[in-house]
Amino acid sequence: MITVNPDGKIMVRRCLVTLRPFRLFVLGIGFFTLCFLMTSLGGQFSTRRLGDSPFTIRTEVMGGPESRGVLRKMSDLLELMVKRMDALARLENGSELHRAGGDLHLPADRMPPGAGLMERIQAIAQNVSDIAVKVDQILRHSLLLHSKVSEGGRDQCEAPSDPKFPDCSGKVEWMRARWTSDPCYAFFGVDGTECSFLIYLSEVEWFCPPLPWRNQTAAQRASKPLPKVQAVFRSNLSHLLDLMGSGKESLIFMKKRTKRLTAQWVLAAQRLAQKLGATWRDQKQILVHIGFLTEESGDVFSPRVLKGGPLGEMVQWADILAALYVLGHGLRITVSLKELQSNLGVPPGRGSCPLTIPLPFDLIYTDYHGLQQMKQHMGLSFKKYRCRIRVIDTFGTEPAYNHEAYATLHGYRTNWGYWNLNPKQFMTMFPHTPDNSFMGFVSEELNETEKQLIKGGKASNMAVVYGKEASIWKLQGKEKFLGILNKYMEIHGTVYYESQRPPEVPAFVKNHGLLPQPEFQQLLRKAKLFIGFGFPYEGPAPLEAIANGCIFLQSRFSPPHSSLNHEFFRGKPTSREVFSQHPYAENFIGKPHVWTVDYNNSEEFEAAIKAIMTTQVDPYLPYEYTCEGMLERIHAYIQHQDFCTAPGPAPPGAPALQSPFVLAPNATHLEWAQNASLTPGAWPPMNSLRAWLAVPGRACTDTCLDHGLICEPSFFPFLNSQDAFLKLQVPCDSTESEMNHLYPAFAQPGQECYLQKESLLFSCAGSNTKYRRLCPCRDFRKGQVALCQGCL
Repeated sequence: MITVNPDGKIMVRRCLVTLRPFRLFVLGIGFFTLCFLMTSLGGQFSTRRLGDSPFTIRTEVMGGPESRGVLRKMSDLLELMVKRMDALARLENGSELHRAGGDLHLPADRMPPGAGLMERIQAIAQNVSDIAVKVDQILRHSLLLHSKVSEGGRDQCEAPSDPKFPDCSGKVEWMRARWTSDPCYAFFGVDGTECSFLIYLSEVEWFCPPLPWRNQTAAQRASKPLPKVQAVFRSNLSHLLDLMGSGKESLIFMKKRTKRLTAQWVLAAQRLAQKLGATWRDQKQILVHIGFLTEESGDVFSPRVLKGGPLGEMVQWADILAALYVLGHGLRITVSLKELQSNLGVPPGRGSCPLTIPLPFDLIYTDYHGLQQMKQHMGLSFKKYRCRIRVIDTFGTEPAYNHEAYATLHGYRTNWGYWNLNPKQFMTMFPHTPDNSFMGFVSEELNETEKQLIKGGKASNMAVVYGKEASIWKLQGKEKFLGILNKYMEIHGTVYYESQRPPEVPAFVKNHGLLPQPEFQQLLRKAKLFIGFGFPYEGPAPLEAIANGCIFLQSRFSPPHSSLNHEFFRGKPTSREVFSQHPYAENFIGKPHVWTVDYNNSEEFEAAIKAIMTTQVDPYLPYEYTCEGMLERIHAYIQHQDFCTAPGPAPPGAPALQSPFVLAPNATHLEWAQNASLTPGAWPPMNSLRAWLAVPGRACTDTCLDHGLICEPSFFPFLNSQDAFLKLQVPCDSTESEMNHLYPAFAQPGQECYLQKESLLFSCAGSNTKYRRLCPCRDFRKGQVALCQGCL
């Protein structure tokens, strides 16, 4: 047995008691060291204003090596103190553990206090070391800068007067007063001298001319474009699943969906490859930043994935990722702000400076949250590169809301618009308005064998309710029409619940709870009817139900829902009126697959139920919502949409823009003249243009649909001339050019013709009883409204 001298115990305890004052001494030493650090460098650093970051410092060259030596000595001193304190702490910890009587589970508030102190001292040492490195970098750059100044002479660092750079002197003045407002300026070498301002404003930004004594060869080499690479269809999606990452329920949902649809994506790629033949496809480098999944935006979707929350956005994003990858493009995916900054090359700071490198991506797909994050962190580079951005926008953004000055002046300003992008850069879930690009998603496609099995296994009296959240069942008056439906059909629900049936769900409804997607598909394959309560608007579920052989029954809205009368649409950048829960299903599919009735009219509702029970339908899926249709559409966008080099319209009424079209034989509309030349690279091709004069109060979207065509906003510049009105035999007593999203148009009375002054305001949407709008229309491919006959 080992014995311990009692006197030894007393000696150890006295030593440990002595250590407690020593902790205070060491903490004081640490505080003193930081104070000494700041005062010793006082001659080397100065700030323009209080509250700036420690790294928004002005560095003088004199004393630079001494400053670095002081920092290194302090770092070494703290490291030595850490080692000694570590040894003493181990001695004390061992003694305290011995006194604890063998209890190995110390509570957190009884942990040895030396541990926290040690961590703080180690952090101080690390911070001093980091500061030393940063100061060393700044001083080295400053020494190099001053050597350049001495070579070029002080007079070469004065703001030049160059008419090609009218903002240069003003920007230099701004830099003098505000260069410490963001650490990114110091990162790029700005140190408070005139030369550093001019170098930054001419080489990092572009407000000043290049300095003649600076070497420009490196910048010229960096701007050389990379050689083009051909995109090759992919059939193995395992790498895509790795790129998507993990850790969020939303990402898990998206990966499961991609896995389930892999075979369909591969088959669709084979079909499209045969259709395109040997057509060259440029491989694009694409960044996909899903902003609504970032922690900074709240990531409200991930926690609700397993509780019946809306999944439409995640369905669409999963399909977008799959389509881009299968098409053979280089893909980078981010769901955090830190990843976004790293991939873009964002300099450290508050987002005032441009990117550190040329943008390495040809295209960026994001959402409104991601768009805001990019603007906040890309500085001037956001304006430079925003033409490469594609915004996934569920409900669409109309031009009147997109143009910031116009929206502010005319009351169209909302929380989501005013970005001054080309409206085609916004990509929607459904083809709401041709002003935007229709992106879409996919539904699972059945083969002929599966379709026959579904037709034979249908229950004629089984209905499934559209809605997984209990709040959807709170609709006032639902008991009335559900009671009618219950007389004829067995009603099933898939409402999420934790422990018991949600009180909003009537007792006669058989509720399955929240079902995984494969089980939900099986339920739809048995059901005769899929019924909506009016919300959610325009989701993917009705298309899935129709594809599985269900009839979709929905409510007609009277008056139509819009931002003027319904809270859901308030603040969204669109004036669109919604006449039913799912306008696409009503207008592009219709009966017998889709029935739209007035739920407040009991007789109409009951008659519809009886008719549906005797109606036989086959499973149906529009081509544009198949994997092949989505691949075809995105391929066309990537290869043909270019918002960075596309020419803008000529000034309104310019004589050089004589319209190259003629009046149709029946004198109802304009057509592209057969002998007129086509503008190289124009997409859609201009020979698909048909121009109609709308009746008063009719939007161009509806006018074109009335003639079996689609409004095409890219054709507006060719109609924006007095010659177009003359060809249509419109008597213009006067012609004026103004900013108005309804122009070009003809006003009665007054016989006045109005031309559009702002290209971003060309819009298919919008109407006014005062105007007859001049509308550009085009044909479209069967089942693919986004593409004209010659657009592929």
